Amino acid sequence: MREIIFDTETTGLDPRTGDRMVEIGCIEMINRVTTGRTFHAYFNPGRPMPAEAEAVHGLSDIFLSDKPAFAERVHELLEFIADSPLVAHNAGFDFGFLDAELAICGHPPVCRTRMVDTVALARVRHPGAKLSLDALCTRYGIDRSHRTMHGALLDAELLAQVYVELRGGRQIGLELVAEVVEAVTAGPVLVRRERPPRPARPHCASAEELAAHMAFLATVDTPIWSN
Repeated sequence: MREIIFDTETTGLDPRTGDRMVEIGCIEMINRVTTGRTFHAYFNPGRPMPAEAEAVHGLSDIFLSDKPAFAERVHELLEFIADSPLVAHNAGFDFGFLDAELAICGHPPVCRTRMVDTVALARVRHPGAKLSLDALCTRYGIDRSHRTMHGALLDAELLAQVYVELRGGRQIGLELVAEVVEAVTAGPVLVRRERPPRPARPHCASAEELAAHMAFLATVDTPIWSN
């Protein structure tokens, strides 16, 4: 199954008041394993960056001044995410900004049936615990020492590791099925190679084994099973 783990950085908290997306980072996962394919972009929001937002992600007006508008890369983004489920931490926030940017470009919103919220998953798995990305990284022993500021691609990379743990860890790939399917990533193409199932191993003793067992039992002095 293909899924996209993504994160955004913005100029503020509410696109309805004019805040804009300034960065998006997307990571492709297939069967809960990252493939190495990513989409990452910075956008010129067309408005000043508030100091409180810059303090979070470090993206200044000067840095963003030569970056493209969202509309210039929207087709690349839509091609990358395709129709895959989209996984985000506090996903309603990121979906809100993504939908707002798509609306500005004349595109329809992303269907909410594609939304996977890791905060909701964590709340079920760890009720009453802290649910921030930092807290979950600490819980699962995920190294975040290089995360000095928020960054969309970096946070998506951390979230991908957290998501695997929330879904049961790496052992989720151990499936007892009649048919074994191997997924191999060859660049952007997923190649599936099927193997026939192994025949069932015999579990009944042969006549020779039964005779040998009876001969051994005959050598036992005063066996308890004869009492």
